[in-house]
Amino acid sequence: MKIKVHEKYEAVVIELKGNVMGGPETQEFGELIHKLLDEGKKNIVVDLSGVKFMNSSGLGMLISGYTSVKNSDGKFAIAGATEKINSLLVITKLITIFDSYKTVDEAVESFKK
Repeated sequence: MKIKVHEKYEAVVIELKGNVMGGPETQEFGELIHKLLDEGKKNIVVDLSGVKFMNSSGLGMLISGYTSVKNSDGKFAIAGATEKINSLLVITKLITIFDSYKTVDEAVESFKK
């Protein structure tokens, strides 16, 4: 998994690419979330459009990020989930927890409300 970060308007977009399967990247993702929150950046979008496969460890990583952001009074959204990833979110009922959008732009717009 590769992690790329950029800012868009009032949000930070974390792009994930490849297979999200836990491992050292999970810790890197968690540290990145905490670093952003420490910098006062509380609107976070995780772009999943480049994710091919995700296992339970990958889901756990997203849940952990979501929890950290919510506990800091921030907003956490996911965007661009492929049909395969979206099915995984539906099956696990996580789709009811995450704010999910088709595009990063829609997710960023949602923070303005």
